[in-house]
Amino acid sequence: MFLVDKPVGLTSFALVRRIRWLLGIKKVGHAGTLDPFASGLLIVCAGREATRQINQLMAGRKTYLACLQLGAETSTLDPEGTINATCPVPHLDQTAVQACLKSYIGPQFQVPPPFSAAKHKGKPLYAYARRGILIQKEAKPIEVYRLDYLAYDAVSHQLTVLVECSPGTYIRVLAADIGRSLGCGAYLESLRRTRSGPFTVEESLSGKILLEENGLQLLCSNRRSIDEVLETIGQPSLCTCNS
Repeated sequence: MFLVDKPVGLTSFALVRRIRWLLGIKKVGHAGTLDPFASGLLIVCAGREATRQINQLMAGRKTYLACLQLGAETSTLDPEGTINATCPVPHLDQTAVQACLKSYIGPQFQVPPPFSAAKHKGKPLYAYARRGILIQKEAKPIEVYRLDYLAYDAVSHQLTVLVECSPGTYIRVLAADIGRSLGCGAYLESLRRTRSGPFTVEESLSGKILLEENGLQLLCSNRRSIDEVLETIGQPSLCTCNS
């Protein structure tokens, strides 16, 4: 298993494809995608035993740094879409913003956005949305454990927050909901995943380094055995050797 810091602009699959090429094996996958505009921790599993653990690795809490652009909404709820609504941003003091954020902490239901990897009849929703077909899925239970105010720029109207949430939470949807609650709309301008389960982005290898000539050497220096990983997440080891 490898911890990679995905840079902005690359897809998660592009890094998987690069690691697949570097290692010369086909069985490579990631434990939780990041959109091209997002950056941060990507857990990549290589080999049959590691890829079998992807579901367990995806089950941990996630932590993100998110920047919300207030005063506008986009078709995809993020910067990759087109602006389809704008609204003046009222004066917002820190107390009012924190009160709004607090209302989103706890268990709740969230509808997957049309531009997402959630599946419908075996295909991701974004495949339909790109053809103008917007599929409405049922709301699913999620939980927001922390939603901290970090900064607000009254000139650019950008709000930066820290989010700790359950797997399956769409930060884009949360950003849009917060914008509506503040009375001005919002979309997710940028996103960085800093933690997934017990693993942090500080432990990861820069994804840009993997594109360099010595990418394989650097990648292998960051390798973790699957038994080590299972021990970290509190699961039994795969080792069947007698002691």
